[in-house]
Amino acid sequence: MAYVDGFVLPVPGANVEAYRKIARKAGKIWLEFGALQYVECVADDVQPGKLTSFPQAVKLKPDEVVVFSWIVYRSRAQRDKVNRQVMADPRIGALMGPDNMPFDGKRMFWGGFKPIVQL
Repeated sequence: MAYVDGFVLPVPGANVEAYRKIARKAGKIWLEFGALQYVECVADDVQPGKLTSFPQAVKLKPDEVVVFSWIVYRSRAQRDKVNRQVMADPRIGALMGPDNMPFDGKRMFWGGFKPIVQL
């Protein structure tokens, strides 16, 4: 069964297109090294909750949108290998350096997940 890395982050609305361009280039690198799927989504219907929610999780500011992303791999071992290769690639450093990121990376969160149902 596959393995999934998931990401949630806030992006200023004015920076969504810049983020999309970086994500498109980064996604091609992940796929080049073996990721099976790379998806970036911008929030369309998320509301603050009473206890928690996507907006609350990233401390969303009024001018920002939530981005929810995932990358699919064959396995965790393959994910670890792909990520090592991607992080060693100078193209990623050029794309994702601290001066290039169109969002506040301190409010981003991510993790690896083992699917338990896949239809």
